[in-house]
Formats: sequence, C-alpha cells, structure tokens
Amino acid sequence: MAASMTIESFPLTAAKKVHHNLLETPLIECAIAHGEGRFASTGAFAAQTGVHTGRSPQDKFTVRDTTTEKEIWWDNNKAMTPEHFDVLYKDFLAHAKSRELYVQDLMAGADPRHEIKARIFTEYAWHSLFIRHMLRRPEVSRLAGFAPDVTIVNLPSFKADPKRHGCRTETVIAVNFAKKIVLIGGSEYAGETKKSVFTYLNYVMPAKHVMPMHCSANVSHGGESAVFFGLSGTGKTTLSADPKRILLGDDEHGWSDHGVFNFEGGCYAKTIRLSKDAEPEIWDASNRFGTVLENVILQANTHHPDFNDGRLTENTRSCYPLDFIANASTSGAAGHPKNVVMLCADAFGVMPPIAKLTPSQAMYHFLSGYTAKVAGTEKGMAAGEVGATFSTCFGAPFLPRHPSTYGNMLRDLIANHNVDCWLVNTGWTGGKYGTGTRMPIKATRALLDAALSGKLKTQPMRTDPVFGFQVPLALDGVDPKILTPRETWADKGAYDAQAKALVDMFINNFTKFEQHVDADVKKAAPVVRAAAE
Repeated sequence: MAASMTIESFPLTAAKKVHHNLLETPLIECAIAHGEGRFASTGAFAAQTGVHTGRSPQDKFTVRDTTTEKEIWWDNNKAMTPEHFDVLYKDFLAHAKSRELYVQDLMAGADPRHEIKARIFTEYAWHSLFIRHMLRRPEVSRLAGFAPDVTIVNLPSFKADPKRHGCRTETVIAVNFAKKIVLIGGSEYAGETKKSVFTYLNYVMPAKHVMPMHCSANVSHGGESAVFFGLSGTGKTTLSADPKRILLGDDEHGWSDHGVFNFEGGCYAKTIRLSKDAEPEIWDASNRFGTVLENVILQANTHHPDFNDGRLTENTRSCYPLDFIANASTSGAAGHPKNVVMLCADAFGVMPPIAKLTPSQAMYHFLSGYTAKVAGTEKGMAAGEVGATFSTCFGAPFLPRHPSTYGNMLRDLIANHNVDCWLVNTGWTGGKYGTGTRMPIKATRALLDAALSGKLKTQPMRTDPVFGFQVPLALDGVDPKILTPRETWADKGAYDAQAKALVDMFINNFTKFEQHVDADVKKAAPVVRAAAE
C-alpha cells in the first residue's frame, strides 16, 4: 500500500466471515465452541491470556506525521513512521482474510454532546464480549449507517515483524490519530483494546474542552459527585463501589462544562483476593452469567473461581456491564464534583491515610501520579522489595499529549468549581511492606465518608512535616495513631530515613515538570523537616 493512500477504516468485508454486533449469549456460545475459555460454576466465562497477562506499553507506537508532530508528547510515546504503519495495515488486512472476526459498534461517552463512535474488530469472540461490556451499547436504531470516529482491530494471532513494521517485537499496538485507527497484534490481553479507546479519547477530548480522566466516580443521592484518581491496585474500583452512593464508573471519565460523565459502560475490576465481605458488590457482579473472568484460576473439580490463586498473575480481572452493580447510575453522568480524591498505595508506610490538599498541592500530586509496587505484582522484584511508581496524571501510558495539558485543565476546573481535594493512602502503616500492615479498609472508608460528606474538613488538622498538607488529628471510629504515620513505626529513625528517601524520589521525578508549572506548584514539593515537628 502506498504511503499516501488514505485509510478511512478497516472494511467490514476484510475477514473470511464477520459476526456483526452479536449479543452476549451468542458471543459466549461462539467462545465456548472455539475453545477460547470455559464456564465457571457461577456462570461466568473464564479466559486466559497466555504470555501477556497485562498491557505491553513498550510495544505501543504512535504514528509520527504532520498531524501529530507538534501535538504528541514524544518523550512518552514511541514513534512509528507512516510508511511502516501502512505496511502493517496492509498485512493486517491480508491476515484477516483467513480469519473469522467479530465486530461491535459501540459508543464512548455518556454525554451525547461528547460521545465518540467506536467500531471494534476482534479475532476472539470473548474479546468482543469484553469490549461490549466495557463500552456503551447504543440503541439498535442508532446502528443503521453507523460511521465510526475510531476503528480498533485486535488480531492476537498476528505476529509483527520489527524490521518490516518498525516495531520492537512480534507484539504491536499501533495508533494512527490522523487515520483514526488502532491496530493490535500479538497479545491476547483484552485490556489493550479498552486502553486503546481511552488513548484516543485522551487525544481528542481536550480540543472539545473536556478533561479525560483515569478515575472512578460516584455520586451521592443528593447529587454531589466525587472522582477518584489512582493507578491500578490503589482502590479506584473498590472505593467507588460504595453502597451508600451511586456508581458512575470505575475507570475512565470526562469532565466538561456540564459536569462529569463516564466514558464506559462497564467495569474492569481486579479480583486477586476478592472477598464477599470486603467487596460485596464486585463479588456479586463477578459471580454471575455473562461476566468475563480474565486469568482467574478455576478449581479443578468444581470450576469454582479461586480469587486467591495468583499463579498466572496478580492482575486477575473481572469484566461486567455497569448494570451488574445494583446502585450504578443509569445515565452515567452527574454534576461537577464536590471532591477530588487522589489514591496511592504507599508501600513505604510514609503517607498518612488521608490528607487535605491545597489546589497547588493537588496539581503537584496529580502531575506526580505516585503509588508504590511490591514483590508479587511486578516481574523481577525480590521478596520484600518495594519500588516507587510515578505515572503522571495517574495514567502516563495513555497520554498522547503533554501532562501539562491535563494538569492545567484540572487546575482550572478545581478553581472554577471550588472543589475539595484529598490524598488517600490505601497502602501500608506501621512500617513499609514486609514490616508494616495494610491500611485497614474500614478506616479508609470511614475517613473517605467523612471527607465526601464535608465533615472531615471541619475537624482539627495538623500540618504534615514532610509533605506540608493538612492531616486530621482524629475522627470518631478511627484509631488516631494511624493518622500520624511516624507514630505507628517502632523504629522512628527508620521512618525518618524512609521519609527522606521518598521525598528524594518525588523531587527527582518532578524535575521534568518544573518548567511547565507555576511557582506555587513548585513550592508544594515535599521537604524533610526536623523529625520533632
């Protein structure tokens, strides 16, 4: 294919056979018939994803052309030439001719003023079921003459050639914003498709004056919404699935002049060590017909899901439509947030369980995007090892544009709507991972409930000597000791050393943003003061 040829979309006639807009039960029948997975005893469909049990960010490429040259954050996005992409597209078409494909025409965006039409081609029936759960399903009447804004093609059996296609390995995710198409090959992990849609939204939404957010969101019965930023494993899904509030969504939202709205129509929850007592809504949704279980081990004789078994990966997942959650919003939209919550799982045991942020501190922590990773969740980490992750805007792998684009939008929205901002640590207390213990979920929920209700900001506060933010001194029903992290450590000197090490990590990470922020944001950086403060 000539480099100058325009690719409008992947043709519906590309494959040997195409199943167009199949519903859930036929998709499950096809998946079972083709040996793509098995039924769990609960009726859920269980699939495994082979060597890829998570996304492959090092294999994701963006076409660098006249459209994207000055718009893309190239420090964060790997470039592919238009010529390499066109060859890849041609080879995808050739590969599809011998395949049976499943196509879904879906919507991203609960606000009709900002919705995006997405056409998704998948080689696997269960991938089609997955994305049908994850995006929003239009009325049948809207499918006639459906013209996609973006097309995504996922062919796991396609093996890329690094020399021929300008990629790194046999796995490739190639994003062409000018031609509005994403090609995914060599990976069975369904999350690649979901995050490709999110990447496209992160590119187009700022021009529509909508801030795209990697966050969960819920709303009180009185109409006050809250958003929860956080990386995987920090509690976005768990904390937003609150039976006392209405769930908007668990992962991706937009914030426009009219309020917040869900990009998606489903949830993609982590299930490792899932229990009915701790997360009843997610448990119930994960144990019913139609749900997709990804890399969840089924017990040999009973086929009962074993959510404690992480032998394939700690990144076990459950995918289900939002209406599987009893208190989910039917509209997927709400007014402007009253509260913004930034979640981290601090495995170093330094962060307090909750802190109130000034707007400048909120900007600093949003651009930092901090959490911690521990052994068992990432390959190559030794037992007891802890590492820091700084993923700017809590979603660096999905950001085509420079973080300042999203950071400035958030700053303005917080100021314009007088939003209260909070930092919540769902990680460790009493010491780092291996010494301390996980932050009690009951304490996290109590503190968060008080923050969302407005009660917490009226409580007496102290200034944290390391991060400078405000931390409550007490709250009924919460052990006051955990509110002062240093006091939970048996070895206070070890805490001081760990705090200094974490401060250094923050400061070193933020150097790349200093030229893009105001002086007040720079002053929000943590500083190690005297331990007696």
